Amino acid sequence: MEPAQPADRVPADQTAPELPSAPPGPTQPVTPEEPAWGEPATGPVEAGGAAVADGAVVAGGAAVADGAAVAGGAAETGESPAPSAAADANRSERSPKDMAVSLLVLLVPIALLLAFYRGFLGGDQAAVVDPAPALDSAQAAAAFPVSQPQGLDEGWRTVRADFRTVEGGSTLRLGYLTPEGRGAQVVQSSVPPERLLPAELTDQGQPQGRTDLAGRTWQRYTARSNEQAFVLLEPDRTVIVVGDARDSELRELAGALG
Repeated sequence: MEPAQPADRVPADQTAPELPSAPPGPTQPVTPEEPAWGEPATGPVEAGGAAVADGAVVAGGAAVADGAAVAGGAAETGESPAPSAAADANRSERSPKDMAVSLLVLLVPIALLLAFYRGFLGGDQAAVVDPAPALDSAQAAAAFPVSQPQGLDEGWRTVRADFRTVEGGSTLRLGYLTPEGRGAQVVQSSVPPERLLPAELTDQGQPQGRTDLAGRTWQRYTARSNEQAFVLLEPDRTVIVVGDARDSELRELAGALG
């Protein structure tokens, strides 16, 4: 047993002696330990060429970290998320308003064009024709005596004039627009009356009595729907004045034939 030492005595140095360093040699690569069978890997694992760290899941060869799932091997692509149901609802609520605005934008120029067509180009006015060629053809055919209304004022407009040869005879047809804007026709034909009247007045045409117009005796007839007619029967022709014009206008047209 060693004797006690004074308190101010410094203890002997207990540091381990420094060993001489080993001579330098070739550096050996450090090979990481492979995990035992069935144990999870703790280091980086390559899957399909992409590094996966910290237990990341790999889908389609791309690294996915923190439990994110990726389909087809694509990670975050920066695409915006699909619109929510609230956004779809707002868009559907705005749709009727948008459609109304679009329809209004289309209708305004159409209305302006229609107003211009009617107001400046006379779109509502019937096209006026020259009856002279049809009258000349009828007179040249000499199938029947041809009469042209005389003395009608400017309010009467000729909108149709044609002459044609049909089975059993020839027919001259003159169509007019009356001063009140109604329609009336003058039909002159060599077709026998028993065939002509049903064709022009339909089967509803029935005689309603006689009337004198410009010194001639005409027969009043009913016609299709709201029309009425005046019929003049002559040996070599039949004349029909028919239309939806008022009775006074039809009488004026028939009397103008002389």
